Amino acid sequence: MKDQGATVVINHQIKDGKQNQYEEWLIEIGSICRTYAGNIDWQIIRPIPNLTYVYTVIIRFDTIENLSIWMKSKDREYLIEKARPLFSKDDQYQVKSGLDFLFTDHSDRKSNPVRWKQYVVTWSAIYPLSILIPLIILPFLKILNFPDNRFVNSFFISGVVVAIMVYLLMPSYTKLIKNWLYR
Repeated sequence: MKDQGATVVINHQIKDGKQNQYEEWLIEIGSICRTYAGNIDWQIIRPIPNLTYVYTVIIRFDTIENLSIWMKSKDREYLIEKARPLFSKDDQYQVKSGLDFLFTDHSDRKSNPVRWKQYVVTWSAIYPLSILIPLIILPFLKILNFPDNRFVNSFFISGVVVAIMVYLLMPSYTKLIKNWLYR
């Protein structure tokens, strides 16, 4: 089977008043992480001021082996120790392969749903988005005078669908159906 890549989802709760130092640390660790073989992407989901307090860092690598090399590296170990005084809770992370990170269960469960359930849930979420998002995005592209080109249209539509899936829909959707999903 072809390697599906690997993702680590890291949560850091930062002590009040230490956010600026943490932001500087993110720049330092991000630039080092990006130099490691197989690094594909580095994303930060920042807390909503006065509402949430957790930073979520999502890092993708091409293989689980390359991700593991980064996670066990002396560089990361040193930088986590450097940032530890900024954390109000310890460094917490989960490593997933493929699209497993969409199905992260934040309870004490250690396993992922079976693949066929992941397939059904992902498909049932993407199908309505694939119908609705073009109805919203295509008129905006027309207003902005983008060329009417299926590749350009698909680029924007798929970007919006994936963003909605990862950041909005899947976390809530999987919580809603977790009893069935993790059974």
